[in-house]
Amino acid sequence: MECCGRRKEDFAEKQQEAPAGRKGSAAAWIQKTALLNSEFLKMSADIPLNINIKEPRWDQSTFIGRASHFFTVTDPRNILLSDAQLENARKIVHDYRQGIVAPGLTENELWRAKYIYDSAFHPDTGEKMVLIGRMSAQVPMNMTITGCMMTFYRTTPAVVFWQWINQSFNAIVNYTNRSGDAPITVSQLGTAYVSATTGAVATALGLNALTKHVSPLIGRFVPFAAVAAANCINIPLMRQRELKFGIPITDENGNRLGESTKAAQQAITQVVISRILMAAPGMAIPPFIMNTLEKRAFLKRFPWMSAPIQVGLVGFCLVFATPLCCALFPQKSSMSVTRLEPDLQAKIQENSPELERVYFNKGL
Repeated sequence: MECCGRRKEDFAEKQQEAPAGRKGSAAAWIQKTALLNSEFLKMSADIPLNINIKEPRWDQSTFIGRASHFFTVTDPRNILLSDAQLENARKIVHDYRQGIVAPGLTENELWRAKYIYDSAFHPDTGEKMVLIGRMSAQVPMNMTITGCMMTFYRTTPAVVFWQWINQSFNAIVNYTNRSGDAPITVSQLGTAYVSATTGAVATALGLNALTKHVSPLIGRFVPFAAVAAANCINIPLMRQRELKFGIPITDENGNRLGESTKAAQQAITQVVISRILMAAPGMAIPPFIMNTLEKRAFLKRFPWMSAPIQVGLVGFCLVFATPLCCALFPQKSSMSVTRLEPDLQAKIQENSPELERVYFNKGL
């Protein structure tokens, strides 16, 4: 406290000296006062200026650390934040990176601002993401769509409609959470969207036809098979530009080294695995529960309750499955230099011969 008091006294003395010592115009004095104010903001911070908010708060080399990080990133409450709150969080983060801290800001408030910022702005481009494409919208959107897919799976029109809705949503999510800062063309978006939707609908209708003579329980797993097949189509197609031209790779300090298609292949494979496993609990556990409940008197008496119950069950599963499956692989993924393309290996070995691993944002 004594140190902070001396800093304030020094600051006050500098302000008093400024008018007496000025020999230029009033504008020069105002500029000097503004500079002193900026210095005071830096001096009066309640938190240190060396916190690395470019990285998550928790250790990302462990599953527990990644899970803690993604429970914050996927928090559904973030979608309720106003534009003013998002802009305030961005200002706090950008100011801190420049060494400016508002008086009274605590470390917890800084980390809260960082996670609000990360939940709404793309890590590579910095652009504000579409609301329903953000990871914080995954639970409410997926629980509604998945619950309805699993409730209305018996008729062809219902299968087509809900698979179309699901793939439309997936296309938005995959584009919003792509890796890298390169744009994707309208034709590429259209190709990915149509291909994934066609694949999902064809899979669902084909499996529905095959399960007409088996138990209703098995029929309930048709939507999951369709979603898994669609993820294998939708994600690679939506990120086809990355597979063709590569994604940015950096060293451990974030210095850009080039673009790698090998890194893109690893990133997209990890995302496909995560997405399929993310959908698994919500689409595999509720069928057993619903199959039992539909034999009871309650749902026979109130059949309209089937959809709300199913949506609720899926939502409960997704609250945990979404962050835990996102945490399966580090967001800042890495690979050995020896696994990169030969020309990129040669370039890195020439400029940084001691470098053994490169890093990249795998997307979500």
